[in-house]
Amino acid sequence: MLNAVTKPLNIIFAGTPDFAAQHLAVLLQSEHNVIAVYCPPDKPAGRGKKLTACATKLLALAHNIAVEQPENFKAQETQTALANYHADVMVVVAYGLLLPTVILDTPRLGCINVHGSILPKWRGAAPIQRSLEAGDEQTGVTIMQMDKGLDTGDMILTSVCDITLEDTSASLYEKLAVLGPIALLDTLALMANGDYPRQPQDNNLATHAAKLDKAEAELNWQLPAKVLDRKIRAYIPWPVAQFTFNENGKQHRIRVWQASMINLEQNIGTIGSIISADKHGIVVVTADGALRLEVIQLPGKKAMPVADILNGKAAWFAPGLLINGQETITQGQK
Repeated sequence: MLNAVTKPLNIIFAGTPDFAAQHLAVLLQSEHNVIAVYCPPDKPAGRGKKLTACATKLLALAHNIAVEQPENFKAQETQTALANYHADVMVVVAYGLLLPTVILDTPRLGCINVHGSILPKWRGAAPIQRSLEAGDEQTGVTIMQMDKGLDTGDMILTSVCDITLEDTSASLYEKLAVLGPIALLDTLALMANGDYPRQPQDNNLATHAAKLDKAEAELNWQLPAKVLDRKIRAYIPWPVAQFTFNENGKQHRIRVWQASMINLEQNIGTIGSIISADKHGIVVVTADGALRLEVIQLPGKKAMPVADILNGKAAWFAPGLLINGQETITQGQK
Protein backbone atom coordinates (compact mmCIF):
# COMPACT_ATOMS: atom_id res chain seq x y z
CA MET A 1 0.00 0.00 0.00
CA LEU A 2 1.07 3.57 -0.61
CA ASN A 3 0.28 4.72 2.93
CA ALA A 4 -0.28 3.13 6.32
CA VAL A 5 -3.81 3.53 7.65
CA THR A 6 -3.89 5.82 10.67
CA LYS A 7 -7.58 5.22 11.38
CA PRO A 8 -9.70 2.40 9.94
CA LEU A 9 -12.76 3.48 8.01
CA ASN A 10 -16.31 2.23 8.45
CA ILE A 11 -17.33 1.12 4.96
CA ILE A 12 -20.58 0.31 3.20
CA PHE A 13 -19.81 -1.88 0.19
CA ALA A 14 -22.10 -2.01 -2.85
CA GLY A 15 -21.50 -4.54 -5.63
CA THR A 16 -22.92 -7.55 -7.42
CA PRO A 17 -20.78 -9.99 -9.50
CA ASP A 18 -17.65 -11.97 -8.68
CA PHE A 19 -15.49 -9.03 -9.76
CA ALA A 20 -17.07 -6.99 -6.96
CA ALA A 21 -16.83 -9.88 -4.50
CA GLN A 22 -13.06 -10.05 -5.06
CA HIS A 23 -12.79 -6.42 -3.96
CA LEU A 24 -14.99 -7.10 -0.94
CA ALA A 25 -12.81 -10.06 0.02
CA VAL A 26 -9.74 -7.83 0.15
CA LEU A 27 -11.58 -5.25 2.26
CA LEU A 28 -12.61 -7.95 4.71
CA GLN A 29 -8.94 -8.80 5.21
CA SER A 30 -7.91 -5.17 5.70
CA GLU A 31 -7.84 -2.89 8.74
CA HIS A 32 -11.12 -1.31 7.66
CA ASN A 33 -14.58 -2.26 8.93
CA VAL A 34 -17.20 -3.36 6.40
CA ILE A 35 -20.42 -2.58 8.26
CA ALA A 36 -22.96 -3.40 5.52
CA VAL A 37 -23.14 -4.79 1.99
CA TYR A 38 -25.62 -3.58 -0.61
CA CYS A 39 -26.53 -5.67 -3.65
CA PRO A 40 -29.59 -6.01 -5.95
CA PRO A 41 -32.49 -8.32 -5.02
CA ASP A 42 -31.97 -12.02 -5.76
CA LYS A 43 -32.78 -12.98 -9.34
CA PRO A 44 -34.11 -16.18 -10.96
CA ALA A 45 -31.34 -18.29 -12.47
CA GLY A 46 -30.89 -21.70 -14.07
CA ARG A 47 -33.48 -23.96 -15.66
CA GLY A 48 -35.61 -23.97 -12.55
CA LYS A 49 -35.53 -20.15 -12.31
CA LYS A 50 -34.73 -20.43 -8.63
CA LEU A 51 -33.99 -17.17 -6.85
CA THR A 52 -30.22 -16.97 -6.57
CA ALA A 53 -28.01 -14.68 -4.50
CA CYS A 54 -25.13 -12.84 -6.17
CA ALA A 55 -21.48 -13.50 -5.31
CA THR A 56 -21.23 -10.38 -3.14
CA LYS A 57 -24.21 -11.33 -0.99
CA LEU A 58 -22.92 -14.86 -0.45
CA LEU A 59 -19.55 -13.55 0.71
CA ALA A 60 -21.18 -11.02 3.05
CA LEU A 61 -23.41 -13.68 4.64
CA ALA A 62 -20.41 -15.95 5.11
CA HIS A 63 -18.82 -13.19 7.20
CA ASN A 64 -22.02 -12.30 9.10
CA ILE A 65 -22.24 -8.85 7.57
CA ALA A 66 -25.60 -7.09 7.22
CA VAL A 67 -26.99 -7.30 3.67
CA GLU A 68 -29.35 -4.73 2.16
CA GLN A 69 -31.10 -5.37 -1.19
CA PRO A 70 -33.24 -2.37 -2.14
CA GLU A 71 -34.85 -2.17 -5.56
CA ASN A 72 -33.67 1.45 -5.69
CA PHE A 73 -33.02 4.36 -3.37
CA LYS A 74 -36.18 6.37 -3.97
CA ALA A 75 -37.94 5.47 -0.71
CA GLN A 76 -37.27 7.61 2.35
CA GLU A 77 -36.96 4.54 4.57
CA THR A 78 -34.25 3.13 2.28
CA GLN A 79 -32.30 6.38 2.46
CA THR A 80 -32.72 6.53 6.23
CA ALA A 81 -31.57 2.93 6.66
CA LEU A 82 -28.33 3.67 4.82
CA ALA A 83 -27.76 6.86 6.82
CA ASN A 84 -28.22 4.93 10.08
CA TYR A 85 -25.05 2.94 9.37
CA HIS A 86 -23.04 6.18 9.84
CA ALA A 87 -20.46 5.07 7.29
CA ASP A 88 -17.29 6.99 6.57
CA VAL A 89 -17.40 5.99 2.90
CA MET A 90 -19.40 3.85 0.48
CA VAL A 91 -17.36 1.73 -1.95
CA VAL A 92 -19.16 0.86 -5.18
CA VAL A 93 -17.93 -1.88 -7.54
CA ALA A 94 -20.12 -3.10 -10.43
CA TYR A 95 -23.29 -2.49 -8.42
CA GLY A 96 -25.77 -1.94 -11.22
CA LEU A 97 -28.02 0.62 -9.49
CA LEU A 98 -27.88 4.38 -9.88
CA LEU A 99 -27.18 6.31 -6.70
CA PRO A 100 -29.13 9.56 -6.24
CA THR A 101 -27.41 12.64 -4.86
CA VAL A 102 -28.87 12.10 -1.40
CA ILE A 103 -27.05 8.74 -1.19
CA LEU A 104 -23.82 10.08 -2.70
CA ASP A 105 -23.76 12.74 0.02
CA THR A 106 -24.71 10.51 2.97
CA PRO A 107 -21.36 8.91 3.98
CA ARG A 108 -18.91 11.29 5.64
CA LEU A 109 -16.43 10.99 2.75
CA GLY A 110 -19.03 10.33 0.06
CA CYS A 111 -19.01 7.40 -2.35
CA ILE A 112 -16.10 6.09 -4.41
CA ASN A 113 -16.22 3.77 -7.40
CA VAL A 114 -13.78 1.24 -8.88
CA HIS A 115 -14.17 1.66 -12.65
CA GLY A 116 -12.55 -0.70 -15.16
CA SER A 117 -10.90 1.81 -17.48
CA ILE A 118 -8.42 4.66 -17.60
CA LEU A 119 -10.89 7.51 -17.22
CA PRO A 120 -12.12 9.64 -18.86
CA LYS A 121 -11.88 7.01 -21.59
CA TRP A 122 -14.64 4.39 -21.66
CA ARG A 123 -17.23 5.68 -19.26
CA GLY A 124 -20.21 3.37 -19.09
CA ALA A 125 -21.32 -0.23 -18.74
CA ALA A 126 -18.76 -2.20 -20.76
CA PRO A 127 -15.36 -0.48 -20.47
CA ILE A 128 -13.23 -3.62 -20.59
CA GLN A 129 -14.92 -4.99 -23.71
CA ARG A 130 -14.96 -1.67 -25.54
CA SER A 131 -11.30 -1.00 -24.80
CA LEU A 132 -10.29 -4.38 -26.19
CA GLU A 133 -12.61 -4.08 -29.19
CA ALA A 134 -11.17 -0.65 -30.04
CA GLY A 135 -7.60 -1.94 -30.06
CA ASP A 136 -6.33 0.00 -27.05
CA GLU A 137 -2.84 -0.92 -25.93
CA GLN A 138 -3.59 -0.32 -22.25
CA THR A 139 -6.46 -0.40 -19.81
CA GLY A 140 -6.68 -0.24 -16.04
CA VAL A 141 -8.81 0.81 -13.10
CA THR A 142 -9.68 4.28 -11.91
CA ILE A 143 -10.85 5.00 -8.38
CA MET A 144 -13.09 8.04 -8.54
CA GLN A 145 -15.22 10.13 -6.24
CA MET A 146 -18.74 9.54 -7.46
CA ASP A 147 -21.04 12.33 -8.57
CA LYS A 148 -24.47 12.34 -10.22
CA GLY A 149 -23.01 11.85 -13.72
CA LEU A 150 -22.15 8.55 -15.42
CA ASP A 151 -18.54 7.88 -14.39
CA THR A 152 -17.79 11.61 -14.47
CA GLY A 153 -16.47 12.07 -10.91
CA ASP A 154 -13.06 13.34 -9.88
CA MET A 155 -10.26 10.78 -10.19
CA ILE A 156 -8.37 9.81 -7.03
CA LEU A 157 -6.04 7.04 -8.24
CA THR A 158 -5.40 5.15 -11.50
CA SER A 159 -3.64 1.82 -12.03
CA VAL A 160 -2.67 0.72 -15.55
CA CYS A 161 -1.97 -2.61 -17.30
CA ASP A 162 -1.08 -3.59 -20.87
CA ILE A 163 -3.48 -5.30 -23.26
CA THR A 164 -1.82 -8.14 -25.15
CA LEU A 165 -2.79 -9.62 -28.52
CA GLU A 166 -3.90 -12.75 -26.67
CA ASP A 167 -6.12 -11.03 -24.11
CA THR A 168 -9.86 -11.62 -23.99
CA SER A 169 -12.33 -9.72 -21.86
CA ALA A 170 -12.20 -12.65 -19.46
CA SER A 171 -8.43 -12.41 -19.05
CA LEU A 172 -8.59 -8.62 -18.68
CA TYR A 173 -11.20 -9.01 -15.94
CA GLU A 174 -8.73 -11.26 -14.13
CA LYS A 175 -5.96 -8.67 -14.47
CA LEU A 176 -8.19 -5.86 -13.22
CA ALA A 177 -9.49 -8.03 -10.38
CA VAL A 178 -5.89 -7.97 -9.12
CA LEU A 179 -5.21 -4.29 -9.83
CA GLY A 180 -8.53 -3.01 -8.54
CA PRO A 181 -8.36 -4.17 -4.90
CA ILE A 182 -4.78 -2.89 -4.54
CA ALA A 183 -5.76 0.51 -5.93
CA LEU A 184 -8.83 0.54 -3.69
CA LEU A 185 -6.81 -0.10 -0.52
CA ASP A 186 -4.30 2.58 -1.51
CA THR A 187 -7.17 5.02 -2.04
CA LEU A 188 -8.79 4.20 1.29
CA ALA A 189 -5.44 4.71 3.03
CA LEU A 190 -5.20 8.18 1.53
CA MET A 191 -8.78 8.96 2.53
CA ALA A 192 -8.29 7.66 6.07
CA ASN A 193 -5.29 9.93 6.46
CA GLY A 194 -7.41 12.90 5.44
CA ASP A 195 -5.43 14.17 2.46
CA TYR A 196 -6.14 12.67 -0.93
CA PRO A 197 -5.99 14.04 -4.51
CA ARG A 198 -9.09 14.67 -6.60
CA GLN A 199 -8.35 15.36 -10.26
CA PRO A 200 -11.28 16.50 -12.43
CA GLN A 201 -11.78 14.56 -15.66
CA ASP A 202 -11.29 16.19 -19.05
CA ASN A 203 -14.70 15.74 -20.66
CA ASN A 204 -13.21 16.46 -24.09
CA LEU A 205 -11.30 13.16 -23.87
CA ALA A 206 -14.27 11.07 -22.75
CA THR A 207 -15.55 8.07 -24.71
CA HIS A 208 -18.65 5.98 -24.01
CA ALA A 209 -18.58 2.24 -23.34
CA ALA A 210 -22.08 1.23 -24.38
CA LYS A 211 -23.66 -1.90 -22.93
CA LEU A 212 -23.06 -5.00 -25.06
CA ASP A 213 -25.85 -6.23 -27.31
CA LYS A 214 -26.19 -9.74 -28.70
CA ALA A 215 -26.73 -8.33 -32.18
CA GLU A 216 -23.18 -6.96 -32.15
CA ALA A 217 -21.76 -10.47 -31.88
CA GLU A 218 -22.49 -11.27 -35.54
CA LEU A 219 -19.22 -11.46 -37.48
CA ASN A 220 -19.12 -9.49 -40.72
CA TRP A 221 -16.40 -10.89 -42.98
CA GLN A 222 -16.34 -7.61 -44.91
CA LEU A 223 -14.40 -6.11 -42.00
CA PRO A 224 -10.59 -6.46 -41.68
CA ALA A 225 -9.25 -9.53 -39.92
CA LYS A 226 -7.70 -7.43 -37.13
CA VAL A 227 -11.10 -5.90 -36.34
CA LEU A 228 -12.80 -9.30 -36.27
CA ASP A 229 -10.02 -10.73 -34.10
CA ARG A 230 -10.51 -7.96 -31.54
CA LYS A 231 -14.27 -8.46 -31.59
CA ILE A 232 -13.91 -12.19 -30.95
CA ARG A 233 -11.61 -11.59 -27.97
CA ALA A 234 -13.74 -8.73 -26.63
CA TYR A 235 -16.93 -10.83 -26.61
CA ILE A 236 -15.53 -13.67 -24.50
CA PRO A 237 -17.19 -14.84 -22.28
CA TRP A 238 -20.38 -13.00 -23.46
CA PRO A 239 -22.10 -12.71 -25.88
CA VAL A 240 -19.43 -14.67 -27.87
CA ALA A 241 -18.82 -13.71 -31.50
CA GLN A 242 -20.73 -15.86 -33.98
CA PHE A 243 -21.78 -16.31 -37.58
CA THR A 244 -24.71 -17.91 -39.36
CA PHE A 245 -23.88 -20.93 -41.51
CA ASN A 246 -26.36 -21.98 -44.21
CA GLU A 247 -26.70 -25.72 -44.88
CA ASN A 248 -29.22 -26.45 -47.64
CA GLY A 249 -31.46 -23.64 -46.46
CA LYS A 250 -31.09 -24.51 -42.77
CA GLN A 251 -29.30 -21.93 -40.67
CA HIS A 252 -26.87 -22.81 -37.89
CA ARG A 253 -25.47 -20.30 -35.40
CA ILE A 254 -21.79 -21.04 -34.80
CA ARG A 255 -19.84 -19.36 -32.02
CA VAL A 256 -16.14 -18.54 -32.28
CA TRP A 257 -14.07 -18.93 -29.10
CA GLN A 258 -10.57 -18.68 -30.52
CA ALA A 259 -9.11 -17.35 -33.75
CA SER A 260 -5.95 -15.78 -35.14
CA MET A 261 -5.10 -13.38 -37.96
CA ILE A 262 -3.37 -14.39 -41.19
CA ASN A 263 -1.87 -12.00 -43.75
CA LEU A 264 -2.93 -12.63 -47.35
CA GLU A 265 -1.95 -11.32 -50.74
CA GLN A 266 -4.65 -9.25 -52.44
CA ASN A 267 -7.33 -11.01 -54.48
CA ILE A 268 -6.53 -14.45 -53.10
CA GLY A 269 -10.17 -15.24 -52.56
CA THR A 270 -13.73 -14.01 -52.12
CA ILE A 271 -14.64 -12.24 -48.90
CA GLY A 272 -16.41 -14.70 -46.63
CA SER A 273 -15.05 -17.77 -48.45
CA ILE A 274 -13.09 -20.63 -46.93
CA ILE A 275 -9.61 -21.07 -48.41
CA SER A 276 -8.48 -23.94 -46.19
CA ALA A 277 -9.79 -26.21 -43.45
CA ASP A 278 -7.47 -28.56 -41.59
CA LYS A 279 -6.32 -29.48 -38.10
CA HIS A 280 -4.93 -25.96 -37.63
CA GLY A 281 -8.27 -24.27 -38.28
CA ILE A 282 -10.73 -22.92 -40.82
CA VAL A 283 -9.28 -19.97 -42.75
CA VAL A 284 -11.84 -17.39 -43.92
CA VAL A 285 -11.09 -14.44 -46.21
CA THR A 286 -11.92 -10.98 -44.82
CA ALA A 287 -11.77 -7.47 -46.28
CA ASP A 288 -8.12 -7.31 -45.26
CA GLY A 289 -6.28 -10.53 -44.49
CA ALA A 290 -7.86 -13.74 -43.27
CA LEU A 291 -9.04 -15.18 -39.99
CA ARG A 292 -8.20 -18.69 -38.86
CA LEU A 293 -11.03 -20.10 -36.72
CA GLU A 294 -9.42 -22.44 -34.20
CA VAL A 295 -12.04 -23.19 -31.54
CA ILE A 296 -15.74 -23.03 -32.45
CA GLN A 297 -19.05 -24.18 -31.02
CA LEU A 298 -21.80 -25.79 -33.06
CA PRO A 299 -25.45 -25.40 -31.95
CA GLY A 300 -26.23 -27.55 -28.92
CA LYS A 301 -22.60 -28.66 -28.57
CA LYS A 302 -19.60 -27.72 -26.49
CA ALA A 303 -16.83 -25.52 -27.84
CA MET A 304 -14.23 -27.72 -29.54
CA PRO A 305 -11.01 -27.37 -31.55
CA VAL A 306 -11.71 -27.25 -35.27
CA ALA A 307 -9.64 -30.42 -35.76
CA ASP A 308 -12.27 -32.37 -33.80
CA ILE A 309 -15.22 -30.73 -35.53
CA LEU A 310 -13.89 -31.45 -39.01
CA ASN A 311 -13.96 -35.17 -38.22
CA GLY A 312 -17.74 -35.09 -38.57
CA LYS A 313 -18.50 -31.82 -40.36
CA ALA A 314 -15.74 -31.47 -42.97
CA ALA A 315 -18.35 -30.99 -45.73
CA TRP A 316 -19.64 -27.86 -43.98
CA PHE A 317 -16.29 -26.13 -44.22
CA ALA A 318 -14.89 -27.29 -47.55
CA PRO A 319 -12.48 -24.82 -49.23
CA GLY A 320 -14.27 -22.60 -51.74
CA LEU A 321 -17.56 -22.42 -49.82
CA LEU A 322 -18.97 -19.12 -48.58
CA ILE A 323 -19.13 -19.45 -44.83
CA ASN A 324 -22.44 -17.68 -44.31
CA GLY A 325 -24.04 -16.91 -47.64
CA GLN A 326 -23.17 -13.23 -47.73
CA GLU A 327 -23.04 -11.34 -51.00
CA THR A 328 -19.96 -12.30 -52.98
CA ILE A 329 -17.42 -9.45 -52.90
CA THR A 330 -13.84 -10.04 -54.00
CA GLN A 331 -11.17 -8.97 -51.56
CA GLY A 332 -9.73 -5.60 -52.50
CA GLN A 333 -12.98 -4.18 -53.95
CA LYS A 334 -13.85 -2.34 -50.72
